This record gives sequence, structure tokens and C-alpha cells, in this order.
Amino acid sequence: MPFDMFRVIVNDTTLRDGEQAPGVSFTLEEKLAIARSLEAAGVDEIEAGVPAMGDAVIEEMAAVGEAVRRSAVIAWCRITEADVDAALRTGLKRVNLSVPVSDRQIWVKFRAGRQDVLSRIHRVVSYARDKGLAVALGGEDSSRADGDFLSRVIVAAEEAGAHRFRFADTLGVLDPFSTYEIFRRLRAETSLELEFHGHDDLGLATANTLAAVRGGGTHVSVCVLGLGERAGNAALEEVVAALGQLARRKTNVDLTHLFDLAELVAGAARRPIPAAKSIVGSAAFAHESGIHVSGLLRDPECYEALDPALFGRTRNIVLGKHSGMAAIASALTSLGVVVDESRARRALDKVRARAVALKRPIEKDELLEFYDATSPGQARPASAEVE
Repeated sequence: MPFDMFRVIVNDTTLRDGEQAPGVSFTLEEKLAIARSLEAAGVDEIEAGVPAMGDAVIEEMAAVGEAVRRSAVIAWCRITEADVDAALRTGLKRVNLSVPVSDRQIWVKFRAGRQDVLSRIHRVVSYARDKGLAVALGGEDSSRADGDFLSRVIVAAEEAGAHRFRFADTLGVLDPFSTYEIFRRLRAETSLELEFHGHDDLGLATANTLAAVRGGGTHVSVCVLGLGERAGNAALEEVVAALGQLARRKTNVDLTHLFDLAELVAGAARRPIPAAKSIVGSAAFAHESGIHVSGLLRDPECYEALDPALFGRTRNIVLGKHSGMAAIASALTSLGVVVDESRARRALDKVRARAVALKRPIEKDELLEFYDATSPGQARPASAEVE
């Protein structure tokens, strides 16, 4: 194989497919900042946009190409000579040529059949290669394509000079089991690089991406925060973290950059990051439950499979309705207090009551206020408590 099966190449399409999310539009300055941040994070490839959209986009893509040095910058094109010509104007050296491969999309877009698709692949891929471009062929709606025809498409792509086939689950209709079986079959049939591009309509984009890699995929197409059309794409931060943790596959991505990268893209997209968003959400490494906190303080791996330090983040013990004595004692100790258990238990009652009343966590200065307001030996009513 002409590739390392233990290393997965990351292709980020935030600047192309991510910007196609409804209502999202990046300025040139934002695109350059995102591109530089992607490169700093170690992302291998950056899909920078669609040159067929016109002169302004072509100029932006050219600027992205000049702004980064290590990451490969790629233009996305339909499978037409005109789109290839537009891509040439960006100065970029690599293109992804997209062609519909399901019968429904072939008919809707071309009013033609499968043979027309094969003819276009031979003609336009060869044209792009003759112009000096490296070509990846993207199969739009691959997940609804006939399997035998998809194999013919990949053969045609290789014969015309493409180095990669991108399998696009354009409508997000796959599950991990079928994705694995599809990629296992494709890997047995071709030596081309195989990339998976998954959409999240059923919430399975990350799982399907991992399944594609397990089946023999070598490249993954992702977006920061899962940005993209409809429900979005496979999320960069989820995929690269899971590849390392679960699939034991290497990527070039530095996990400590993910949080800042997500904040940058969220700001540019005007889409706030949900608190519970995996890896990069504000609550991703936050704990309130008394049972969890008690275990964490004894052994972090008791309730953390992911070490927040891997991502340049820290654990956050939240004080609230579900807190127990372990969290209260730890917080007070961090404030330099020599903890009196009786006073701490009364402070815990106040923490829970205020958290319920205000529907928010309690800050450490509030805890200290509650603790200082108690006195040793003061009677305390019995209350149920789960440590």
C-alpha cells in the first residue's frame, strides 16, 4: 500500500462545507485565521472553498494558499472543465472533483445515466491532471449508489489519474456497521487512498468515520465543531480524539489546539459552543455529582476516561444541588481553610439550597461566605446526602 495504515490523514473542510451551514459566512480575515489555526493544530489538508463561486472566492482561496505552508490547500470543484479552470486561477495545486454517483442524483443533475458519469470522470480528471493538478475524486451520495457501479467509478478514477476516492455519505444515511462493510470491500478492491466524508443527520457522522477507518479508510473529512449543511459534518475534535483513544490510529493533530480552534470557529460562525459539547464544551470536563467527585478526588480515572490535560484543559469541580461533602471539603481546602466537618456540612446545605433557587453553580466565594456564617457546634438538621 502506498500509505501508512497506522496514520490517518485529516482533511478539514470547515472553510468549504462548514461555511455552507445555513447563515454562516466567513470574512477573509476569519478564513485566514482559521486556516492558520488549522495548520498550527497539525491538520494535514484544508479544503478552502469553491472557486466556481467567482472572483472574490478565488482571491480568498489564493490568499489561504499563501497563508499556510505545511498544510495542503485544496479546491473543491464540480466535475467540469470550467470548474478546473477556475481552480487553476487560485494557484492551488490540488483539487477535489465531485461527481454524483447515485442514480437519483445522476438523473437530477445530469439528466443522464451511469455511462455519462464514467465518461465525465475520464474526461475531466484527465483534463485536470494534464493541467498539472493532483486530483481526488469525490463520489457525491456514495452511500445511496449501487455497489458495483461505485467500484466502476473508482476504477475509472484511478485510470484517469486520481490518487484518492472520497466516499461521501451526503445525506447522512449510513450506520457504522454498513460503513465498515463498505470500506472493507472497497479496500480489497483498490489501492487508491480512501476518504470518508460523513454528514450528521442521524448523529452518526463521527461513528461512521471511525468505522470507515477501521474498514480501510486512510483519510477523514471533517469540520471544526461538526459545522456544515443541515445537521453538519463529522466533528474534527471528536474524530481525532476518538481515533487516538479508541482506534489507536495516529494523526498529526495536536489535541491541545482543539479548544482554541473551536472557539475561533464558533466566534466566526456566530454559533455558540454547547456546554456539553464533547472535547471542547465548557462542561466537557466538569463534575458536580457527589458520587463522581468523591471518586475523582481519590483517583481521576475512576470517572474520567479522557484526561483533560490531553486537550490542554483542566478538570472543573462544580458546586451545586448534587454536590457532596468531598467537593465542599476540597473547595474549602483550596481556599486555605482548615475544614471543620460540622460547619462544612451546614455550608453544603446552603450551597444546595442556593443552587436550586438560582439554577446555577455556586462560586467558591459564596461557599466561603456560607462557611464563615456558620459557627462550630451549631445544630444542623438531618438531611439526605450522597457522597
